[in-house]
Amino acid sequence: MQQHEGTGKMNTGGQGLIGITMGCPVGIGPEIILQFFAELKAQCPYTPVVIGDMGQLERCARELQIGVDIVPWLPDAPLEAGKLPVYEPAAGDGYLSDSPLWRWGEPNRETGRAALAYITAAVRLIKQGTLDGMVTGPIAKHAIQSAGCSFPGHTEMLASLCGVKNYGMMMAGKRLKVSLVTIHTPFAQVPVQLTRVEILRVINLTGETLSRDFGVSRARIAVAGLNPHSGESGLFGEEETKVIEPAVREAATSRWQVSGPHPPDTVFMKALANRYDAVVAMYHDQGLIPFKLIHFEDGVNVTMGLPMVRTSVDHGTAYDIAGRGVASASSLAAAFFMASDIIDNRKTNS
Repeated sequence: MQQHEGTGKMNTGGQGLIGITMGCPVGIGPEIILQFFAELKAQCPYTPVVIGDMGQLERCARELQIGVDIVPWLPDAPLEAGKLPVYEPAAGDGYLSDSPLWRWGEPNRETGRAALAYITAAVRLIKQGTLDGMVTGPIAKHAIQSAGCSFPGHTEMLASLCGVKNYGMMMAGKRLKVSLVTIHTPFAQVPVQLTRVEILRVINLTGETLSRDFGVSRARIAVAGLNPHSGESGLFGEEETKVIEPAVREAATSRWQVSGPHPPDTVFMKALANRYDAVVAMYHDQGLIPFKLIHFEDGVNVTMGLPMVRTSVDHGTAYDIAGRGVASASSLAAAFFMASDIIDNRKTNS
């Protein structure tokens, strides 16, 4: 990922716009957005536009004494240098601001509706060509589901809004990239959901993402096993020989290199030693425990397979500290600059 270490304030006359959805309005989303913009000193061809609630951002800036000028913004309107532009979703996005009644750390049906509206509006603006991509703030799955959302999270909702069925989750950082075959699946159901076809799909999606979004030529992809010692030739499980190995063999291509299944307890260390460009993990915690050990502050969630660019912070709403001004904006900054790099890479690789 490119480093953006300029010394001047961001040029709001840049070449493009990246939307940042506020996430749950009573979580840490508002404060990390304000902190990110207040500390933004990088030169980047993309300008952040917040899709969220003006009142909640103004309240957060006032209570935490963050010196950011917040201004309303509409598509095609000029941007004011040094001021944070905010787009409030329209009624057609299902939005009705109840910010005067919202309390930090106390999500409810209405905050869930607001979080959903921010996402819907951002996708609409991207489809209209107003935004070049989006960065999503953290949401609470129980809050959006209480508001009537049937999706377990951002990834599935965005895929549906884009009409995409071949999608996946990659956790990306400077040192480690991990994609997941199963995502929010109860551990007992993981072996049932692991199929040759699904593993092959995620391997190929990972290769496409490394090539198109990260500019990696002939990517090296390591596939993790499921069981201890990668099954030990069937002694500790047969998923490797019956499911994972056939998928690895079928994934062989001239476009990327695929190997595995590798013992899960060593494959991530080898990836950190630059032997692989990404690891395909079989389940959520297998991939995210090593990833967050390395990239807890600057990890980025990337949705693979979408026609639009979407990155996200790699943390939750942190309701226990919301509104206190102690949350870190590091992951948001990493997600924003990674989104800008992916946008540029897609332009180049297309």
